[in-house]
Amino acid sequence: MSGLGPHAGFILASYAAVAIVLGGLLASILLDYRAQKRALAKLEQRGAGRRAERESR
Repeated sequence: MSGLGPHAGFILASYAAVAIVLGGLLASILLDYRAQKRALAKLEQRGAGRRAERESR
């Protein structure tokens, strides 16, 4: 840690903050992806198909 100089605490805290923010963004994206997949599955169950499938028939 001495290689980082006198500001080692600030540098490490900055890296930790970035890691936490990126982890939160990743978790948010994954949760939204799951929610969108569930919503799409519900719509397809109700008979709302995709446009490309309807046009090819």
